[in-house]
Amino acid sequence: MSPEPRPGVRDVEPYLSPQPPVAVRLNTNECPVPLPEGFSEDLARAVRDLPLNRYPDGQMTRLREDLAAHVGHPVDGTWAANGSNEIITELLLAYGGPGRTAVVFEPTYLLHSRLASLTSTQLVSLRLAEPFVITDRAIGEAAAADPAVVFVCSPNNPTGNAQPIEATRALAETVDALVIVDEAYIEFGGESAVKLTAHHPNIAVVRTFSKAFALAGARLGYVLTDHKVVEDLERVRLPYHLSSLAQAAGIAALHHAEDAQAIIAGIRTQRDRILRELAAIDGVTVFPSDANFVLFVPTRPAGDVWQALLDRGALVRDLSTVVPNALRVTAGTEAEIDLFLAALQEVLAA
Repeated sequence: MSPEPRPGVRDVEPYLSPQPPVAVRLNTNECPVPLPEGFSEDLARAVRDLPLNRYPDGQMTRLREDLAAHVGHPVDGTWAANGSNEIITELLLAYGGPGRTAVVFEPTYLLHSRLASLTSTQLVSLRLAEPFVITDRAIGEAAAADPAVVFVCSPNNPTGNAQPIEATRALAETVDALVIVDEAYIEFGGESAVKLTAHHPNIAVVRTFSKAFALAGARLGYVLTDHKVVEDLERVRLPYHLSSLAQAAGIAALHHAEDAQAIIAGIRTQRDRILRELAAIDGVTVFPSDANFVLFVPTRPAGDVWQALLDRGALVRDLSTVVPNALRVTAGTEAEIDLFLAALQEVLAA
């Protein structure tokens, strides 16, 4: 007999992000260029000296110390895992689960709802109107749901806008819950909630190395929060969950933080260029962005525009199921954005 999974598992589709071969890939918000060669050399030396016959440091001591120094946060309130998604999963394992509720403000990052479902956490979705800012009314609705967890995504994916820091503060002071602030794109714009954690132990700020440190392939994320939250994460994490290789990559990347800042500046330049160029096209709706991407609504059906762009070598993300008729484009290199903008002008003029 074929085994049956627990109820609900087969109601969830596998998470897939197809990557067809294309000249310009602007659909996954990756950093368009790697860290410079010096990073690769440093990482190669570190990997050469790793005792891979031994388990990694389960406390991630060096990585957490370097992270804490980089951000200016206590070491005992700093934790790392295999990407920000694993951090969020650990937080939901510790604070969500059966009989508990998580609140999300839609439209937002799809993985928040998905991970809540996979951890058997009941979900309450509150819809924000444009410009997708968390208001006092939304905070009241969140509190009325009696949540154990509330998600704030700032800058928000896919809309691009950062949330006011006062909204996060008000949430933390209003709800009897853990407020998870997803700051995957904070290096590109917006005000960080990290400073709130000193006086609000129910705030957990989640970040990633995938975007600002150009390490999407390393799968490395971290959280900045109160030490008691970290202690709870230690109770639910898998043994030796972060490999020695990933820890070495994070340590090496932190030593190249200035190089990362230079790359970020270039990405911001291209993001702002996209905002200007799209705003100049009659009929196109462009949403302001503090992230490394831009959400826009074209003058033709999003699916048709997506396919026509792909046919011309530019892959963007169709998010029309999240924001009606919307596409999202990542801020890539100057040459990549040249191709995208030329292709879009051609498609919309056809």
